[in-house]
Amino acid sequence: MLKNLTNGIKKENPLLVQLLGVCPALATTTALKSAIGMGAAFTLVLVFSNIIISLIKNFIPNNIRIPCYIVVIASLVTVTELVIHAYFPATYEALGIFIPLIVVNCIILGRAEAFASKHGVFSSLLDGVGMGIGYTLALVLIATCRELFGSGTLLGQPANIAGLPPVLFLVLPAGAFLTMGFLFAALNYLFHYRRA
Repeated sequence: MLKNLTNGIKKENPLLVQLLGVCPALATTTALKSAIGMGAAFTLVLVFSNIIISLIKNFIPNNIRIPCYIVVIASLVTVTELVIHAYFPATYEALGIFIPLIVVNCIILGRAEAFASKHGVFSSLLDGVGMGIGYTLALVLIATCRELFGSGTLLGQPANIAGLPPVLFLVLPAGAFLTMGFLFAALNYLFHYRRA
């Protein structure tokens, strides 16, 4: 059971290992606050969609299962978006269109099809939490690098490292690709090639 929780954090990390959900990662990691907000929204939708799909899987005809999953996910995203808009307006403004786009995030639909539709509620809950934490940690790692080295701030507060000037390129979309490429290379080296 614990394996279902830890797989999404390291071994099957959606962003760092499977390279899924790259679009919102590129767009929402210019600031650490945005990355945390996106990770929290994503995790909530993933956990509750896994639970609901696991509960109703036996009642869904096989030929319409994907549309049913999308309806469940879209409903949860709508609720999440309304809650963020009502209680966290700054996060809502920062994330913008990327909150509704969680509906078509391949990670959530993939977990519904590959895991929640085949396992029990508790296992699906653990899978959702693990994948959500893994994705959020990846977003936080990328956002920390981009904000710290690109803007010279961290959580909006000045954080110059030994007087290094900010590398403004890192807060641009191309800087997101560069940051992610370096992080993926470093993690591949640490987890795969260094063991050999």
